[in-house]
Amino acid sequence: MTSPSAYGQGDTSFRAAGGERGLRRLAEAFYAAMERRPDAAAIRAMHPDSLDESTDKLARFLCGWLGGPPRYREKYGPISIPRAHAHLDIGPAERDAWLACMAEALATQDYAEDFKQYLLRALSVPAERCRTRD
Repeated sequence: MTSPSAYGQGDTSFRAAGGERGLRRLAEAFYAAMERRPDAAAIRAMHPDSLDESTDKLARFLCGWLGGPPRYREKYGPISIPRAHAHLDIGPAERDAWLACMAEALATQDYAEDFKQYLLRALSVPAERCRTRD
């Protein structure tokens, strides 16, 4: 178990998430939750029919964001969270549905409980930055 204060430093969070394979599993679980949850229907509709590329983008984003290799940048180029989501109608309900999907996905992972809590709190920042309306 890692000290909660160590998460976010260097590659500590990346390693706590199980590296690239662990983040791929998390992204897959996230989109599986999005497919199932009625409260996520609006955000699911913002994605293409196939979630393969969305899953790849999320896993790659998390990889670099958590201190691992910059896989998103390597494949897709630099990302600006607000700019990438500016064309979407995202308000508080959509943000909260996204976070609920992530909470469900995190619950299925074998991460340390303190890391799950840390990660959900940390992800609330980019989730809020995706919001395009009140």
